[in-house]
Amino acid sequence: MRFKGLDLNLLVALDALMTERSLTAAARSIRLSQPAMSAAVTRLRAYFHDDLFTMRGRELVPTPLAEALAAPAREALLRIQLSIAARDTFDPATSDCRFRVVLSDFMALVFFGKVIARVAREAPGIRFELLPFDDEPDEPLQRGEVDFLIFPEMYMSDAHPKAKLFDETLVCVGCGMNKQLSRKLTFERYMSMGHVVAQFGRAGRPSIEAWLLLEHGHKRRIEVVVPSFSLIPPLLLGTERIATMHSRLARHFATVMRLQIVDLPMPLPAFTMAVQWPALRNNDPASIWMREIMLQEASRLA
Repeated sequence: MRFKGLDLNLLVALDALMTERSLTAAARSIRLSQPAMSAAVTRLRAYFHDDLFTMRGRELVPTPLAEALAAPAREALLRIQLSIAARDTFDPATSDCRFRVVLSDFMALVFFGKVIARVAREAPGIRFELLPFDDEPDEPLQRGEVDFLIFPEMYMSDAHPKAKLFDETLVCVGCGMNKQLSRKLTFERYMSMGHVVAQFGRAGRPSIEAWLLLEHGHKRRIEVVVPSFSLIPPLLLGTERIATMHSRLARHFATVMRLQIVDLPMPLPAFTMAVQWPALRNNDPASIWMREIMLQEASRLA
C-alpha cells in the first residue's frame, strides 16, 4: 500500500530500526532478510532525501529527521494494529498474547505474582515480560513498547490513563540481632545509623522513601546502594545498618529472614501504587481485561 508515493511497509522497517538501532536486529524483529532490510533503508533515504541513520561503531544513530518521524510512525502502526485487534473478539482462554509490564521487584513480589498465578489458571496461553524501570518510563509507554507501568502514582504523567491499585506505607527494617532497634528508635539515631538504599536505572534514580525524606529536609547516611529492593534485607543481616522499606515487602521478607520491623521515628505519608497504560490502548479488549484482573487482585491485597 502506498501513501503519496511512500510504501507504508517501509514504516514498519523504520519503526524496527528506531527500536533496535541495529540493521541485523531490526531485520530479525520483522522477519526480513538483511539484504531486504538494507534495501528498505535505501528506499527510505531516497523518499525522505535524508540519510536517516549514521553508523557509530555497530550502532545506528538516527538523524534529527528520523527522530522526528519515529513517534508519528509508531503511533500510525499502533492505530492500525489496534483497529485490527478491535475487530476480533478477545477470548482470554484461547489468547496467546504477551503483556510487557514495567514494575519494581517490590510490586513483582507482593502483587504481580498473584496476577500471574490467576492468569495462569484462567488464560494459560497468555505470556508476560516483566521489565525494570528505565530512566524515562514515559517514553516506552508513549511509543507503545510496553502495555503497563506499575509504580507510585505521584511519579506518573497525566498523558495516559491510570488507575489506583492500593495504598502503601513505609517502615524501618533491620537485622533481628540489631540492638539499636530493640528500643524505641529516635529520629537522631535513625539519621546517624548506616542505611541500605535502592536506586534504579542508569541515572541511579532514588526510590520513593528518598523523595519523601528529602521533601521533609532529611538526608540519611547512606552506606550501601543496591539496584533492587529485594537485595536490601539480605544486606541488613549481621549488621547494624537499617533500611526504609515498603511495609508489605518488609513483612514478606520477615517470613524467611530474621528481621526486625519498627515504626519510623518521623511521620512519612502513605502513597498510592497505581497502574498506567498507553492512551492508544484504552479501548483495547485485551488491555481492558488485564486491567480488570489487576484491579480485582489489588482489592484483595488491600
